[in-house]
Amino acid sequence: MLEILKDSNERIRTGVIIAVVVVLIGIINSKILTWFFLGGVMMVGVSEAMKLFKSERNLIYLVAGFIWILAYFYPNPQDLVFLSILFFASILAYTKTFDKALFLPLLYPLVSYLFLFSLYLSFGMNSLFWLLVIVAGTDIGAYFVGRSIGKRQFCPTSPKKTLEGVFGGVLIATILGVLLAPSTYEIQTTLFISFIVAIGSVFGDLFESYLKREADVKDSGNLLPGHGGILDRTDGYLFGGVLMYIFLKLLII
Repeated sequence: MLEILKDSNERIRTGVIIAVVVVLIGIINSKILTWFFLGGVMMVGVSEAMKLFKSERNLIYLVAGFIWILAYFYPNPQDLVFLSILFFASILAYTKTFDKALFLPLLYPLVSYLFLFSLYLSFGMNSLFWLLVIVAGTDIGAYFVGRSIGKRQFCPTSPKKTLEGVFGGVLIATILGVLLAPSTYEIQTTLFISFIVAIGSVFGDLFESYLKREADVKDSGNLLPGHGGILDRTDGYLFGGVLMYIFLKLLII
């Protein structure tokens, strides 16, 4: 375990800095600050996604930025995903060519960030902290359990991810999710959502691994030492946040 920690020093330092920034934003709990922070992270993520999808269309930045500005004023930001679909359909109708490099960055990661902002608006900052606990628990648990006792490969898409690590990460995340969930939710609800979100975060990570393999790159970027790019650090949240929002809407409201 000490050897694992030693090898992970840079990753841990970066993780601590990220955690401090996120906690400060959570304590301030300002709509405009949360919107600005998520939007900044989203735009960097869009830039990284464009590289993964091999897109050089600057128009994507304009569309993503325009939709994100609308998200601040619109009561249900997740609905704005349809704007990106309409935009792509209009381009498709005009050019008669299917350009996935133009469309995909508007789906990933923009759509997920719209859901994250909707999660904040509908269920408050506590929901984002709950999501943070579950996804971070899954990631950290899978990393250390996998490095300690992992032997069997989980999936060819991510060869270093082990079955033991995934099981350990999901178990740890589910326990932490139940313990640190908002107190207003029933335990069966927190258990179910924590488990589903943990599973979703695993496949969010797996999806980003698939994109990197397709693009033949190691990381989505190099902004975060020890972690890679923004998408490398937030991939689990991009799937987990959508699932948390959907199931909270289903089970709470």
